[in-house]
Amino acid sequence: MNAPVLPVTSADIDAAARVLAPFAVRTPLLSPPVLNERVGTRVFLKPEMLQRTGSFKFRGAFNKLSSIPPAARAGGVVAFSSGNHAQGVAAAAQILKMRATIVMPADAPLSKRERTKGYGAEVVLYDRDREDREAIARDIAGKRGATLAPPYDDPLVIAGQGTVGREIAEDMAVLGLAPDIVVAPASGGGLIAGVATAIKARYPQAVLIVAEPAGFDDHTRSLRAGKREPHRAEGRTICDALMASIPGEITFAINARLLTQGITASDAEVAAAVGFAFRELKLVVEPGGAVGLAALLAGHIDVGGKNVVIVLSGGNVDTDMFAKLIS
Repeated sequence: MNAPVLPVTSADIDAAARVLAPFAVRTPLLSPPVLNERVGTRVFLKPEMLQRTGSFKFRGAFNKLSSIPPAARAGGVVAFSSGNHAQGVAAAAQILKMRATIVMPADAPLSKRERTKGYGAEVVLYDRDREDREAIARDIAGKRGATLAPPYDDPLVIAGQGTVGREIAEDMAVLGLAPDIVVAPASGGGLIAGVATAIKARYPQAVLIVAEPAGFDDHTRSLRAGKREPHRAEGRTICDALMASIPGEITFAINARLLTQGITASDAEVAAAVGFAFRELKLVVEPGGAVGLAALLAGHIDVGGKNVVIVLSGGNVDTDMFAKLIS
């Protein structure tokens, strides 16, 4: 029997790449000797903190907003996000001359809130423990006739994020190498779903791993169960961008088929990775963006002399938090 067609294909990602080409940064693929020596294998880093708005989220946001017909753009766009998708949507809306309203948690890092406003977006704050951000966003969109731009559970958003994986595949091919293991973090799962789709299209034998903060392991739990499962964490993690409670429906339909496993890293391991990236690699990575690197440095990935690719998904971290993490 033929395998069912997934919600996002490599052709969708190719189309997104064409849309993004004039606007997104093609981030490099780095292989720092100090990291290779530390873990005993060849590691490649995809530094999405160098992307427009400081994270991979611009890719999906711009691909989504570009698809809105010109006649419907007058109503603007509404999104809900803890920060990186917020900035991606705000920046994309600014380029496309659309009004943007972003529903953000009141405890989101100040830098993310201020930068979202800096792109011209209106920010509406909510209490993430007591209020439903998606319901707030849908209410605003309904009243204004605006388009809703979900942070991850949308084929166009996933396809945009998939250009990260497409670039990895192309750059590894230029080097004459195959990516044996590819690791990316997940909140709702849009990035890893897009990356997995792009990588598997070119390298079907590659092992795709999702990285999460310890306790906030809904993807790891869901992959083991074969169905969407929420995490059991209470409280917070320093990985503020990775706190979604359950994988997205569309993202999990992809990830359940393409991912090999999930891994986690503790907040202490993430903090150590942020410090390592700053001191040894001269890179500023936010905690959520460093969770894959943290798992690698902590020995949670069986590298076995293989070519390992780690996606560093963003670098939007408050100055005070960053100073604490690298001290």
